[in-house]
Amino acid sequence: MRIPTRDEIRAAYRQGEEAIIQLFDYLVWELQTLQDQLNKNSKNSSKPPSSDGLKKTPRTKSQRKPGNKKNGGQEGHVGHTLELVEEPDYIVVHAADKCDRCGATLVDVEAEDHQRRQVFDIPPVKIEITEHRAEIKTCPHCGRTNMASFPPDVTASVQYGSRIRAMAVYLNNYQFVPLERIGDFFEDIYDHRPSEAIILQANATCAENVKPANEAIKELLINAHVVNFDETGLRVEGKLNWLHVASTPNLTYYGVHPKRGKDAMDAMGILSEFGGVAVHDHWSPYFNYTDVIHALCNAHHLRDLTFVHEQYEQDWAEDISQCLLDIKKEVDQARLYTDKLDSDKIEEFEVCYDKIIAEGLERNPPPPKEPGKRGRVQQSPPKNLLDRLEGHKREVLAFMYDFDVPFDNNLAERDVRMMKLRQKISGTFRTAAGADVFCSIRGYISTVRKNGHHVLDAIQDALAGRPFIPSGCVGE
Repeated sequence: MRIPTRDEIRAAYRQGEEAIIQLFDYLVWELQTLQDQLNKNSKNSSKPPSSDGLKKTPRTKSQRKPGNKKNGGQEGHVGHTLELVEEPDYIVVHAADKCDRCGATLVDVEAEDHQRRQVFDIPPVKIEITEHRAEIKTCPHCGRTNMASFPPDVTASVQYGSRIRAMAVYLNNYQFVPLERIGDFFEDIYDHRPSEAIILQANATCAENVKPANEAIKELLINAHVVNFDETGLRVEGKLNWLHVASTPNLTYYGVHPKRGKDAMDAMGILSEFGGVAVHDHWSPYFNYTDVIHALCNAHHLRDLTFVHEQYEQDWAEDISQCLLDIKKEVDQARLYTDKLDSDKIEEFEVCYDKIIAEGLERNPPPPKEPGKRGRVQQSPPKNLLDRLEGHKREVLAFMYDFDVPFDNNLAERDVRMMKLRQKISGTFRTAAGADVFCSIRGYISTVRKNGHHVLDAIQDALAGRPFIPSGCVGE
């Protein structure tokens, strides 16, 4: 905030009432801007929850509506508890040696029955060392010395097996365990500590071997009907880079680039080739792609509308929030038995939407342009939000016209959130190559997980040169 100097205040008084009013309006605007910044939190803006600190926000209400279900397990819920198994691995018999009442010996008395109790536990684990011996024989006919062949994956006199390397890749790229702590884990559990170089080498091998899988993922995303897009900051080599993600319920693809905008999106190579519905958060570079159908994240809109309603006390914001939630509810119910809303219902919702936006615009007219001042006139947050909701009505309501389009962009945000979690746990990437390796493996792991496959097995298969390749129907 820039505070006017004494000379500027005196000059306004000398110029008269109009100059004083302009100065007052400027101060009111600056004060409102500061209040807006102070009152924003993760519930009414795009700020992350970590930025809220310890301060509570009692005025903020969750967008989630209370349900009618009771607390605890619901009727028909299948519980998960330990049950006795018929064939335990080991049986330990505890003998009844004497009678509890008279003290007579029961050593030679045969047991009539047993009461069973079973303990589920993990036995001590140790690394197994398998020695491969290739026979050497001399031919009795020609005298040639012959040696048997080793298995293709046994290439050194001493080496780690694929399961240990897969476990290291799993811990580093899926559970986000830093390299030193991976060594601690192996030492504590297996009484053997691999070097950091071994872990990094396993990562590099896995990233190289999953390239065919990531190429297949990329091609499926390009040909998918609906894809979610998002981006977030990522520290690489001490500098701010940008992580970009493209995802569907079955596919995930990551890319890191020094820039955030169109250059990075072009380098990723998905949006530039994509022709379906792109779901995103209204960031302007996405609209550079004119061959796609755009759909906007309404979770962002609901937070922005909450802010306008709380900070500016404008009822239209709450009304349009309820309108969007009513449409979502109607779509969710209709999706159970049809693939589109009735045209009359669509028109009804459009009329409601347009009416509320008109009321908001009437409450927030465009600010007057000052004579002689060049450039775009700065607008209030309510007016900016109204312009977006009016100008991108089709994109805001895309989920109403096409049931394959989600109401929000939470899918991509969840995929991005895991990458941010990795950065919080393990810190920044020291090299760009390391960031690329991690993104390659993590996109593969995410896709494996989304398709219901065992992550550790999929990593081991990748290290063996047999990565999981998603089928052509996955991205549909």
